[in-house]
Amino acid sequence: MADLNNKVAIVTGGSRGIGAAISKELAKNGIKVVINYNSRSELAEKVVAEIKEIGSEAYAVQADVSNIADAEKLIKEAVNHFGGLDILVNNAGITRDKSFKKLSEEDWRTVIDVNLNSVYNTTSFALPHLLESDAGRIINISSIIGQAGGFGQTNYAAAKAGMIGYTKSLALELAKSGVTVNAIAPGFIDTEMVQAIPENIRESIVAKVPQRRFGQPNEIAKGVIYLCKDGDYITGQQLNINGGLYM
Repeated sequence: MADLNNKVAIVTGGSRGIGAAISKELAKNGIKVVINYNSRSELAEKVVAEIKEIGSEAYAVQADVSNIADAEKLIKEAVNHFGGLDILVNNAGITRDKSFKKLSEEDWRTVIDVNLNSVYNTTSFALPHLLESDAGRIINISSIIGQAGGFGQTNYAAAKAGMIGYTKSLALELAKSGVTVNAIAPGFIDTEMVQAIPENIRESIVAKVPQRRFGQPNEIAKGVIYLCKDGDYITGQQLNINGGLYM
């Protein structure tokens, strides 16, 4: 079991939804958290304030992680602020759902850039610091859509499936170093993204979930903590948190 007290984590897209839940759960376990956001500073600062209220440390950094220069800035600011880096949670993601016939090149490239290329960008600059840690962790938040596909989501599915292949390959490369690399594949989680789905479609989705409910963001966050704390011998894996929807 790793001692997480005073470790440092970066959570990309950490200001809302699953990312905010992960940020707060890490903080509850004594981890100093760098909350990355792209555009809505007020949400990031709200999470920072909530973390400080429980007696932990947090710091918000604006960066568009789909841009490699911004990703470098994020890692540098995090390390300069807290003095190191132990955990990288690649959570930033967006959707641009359309059937393939209606999908523009911009829709394709934007989703691939934010969901997949960002993982390369952040890891490139974070890895030297993670290799110096005694508890180095890379956790990539993929999706059930990357495993099973989704209608109108060829771009999103490709990006999330790419994260899984990336996770396995990097885990092989880093296994001897002690840095573990894993993916979490959430099912349908009750976030803004799912809440935006029309009610009739939401009902049809829930009907297909064996547990007959959407997951909660904190249930994904607990998976992250498990991999951080007890995941010394777990690498290259997919942790499926989906209520039994995909097995």
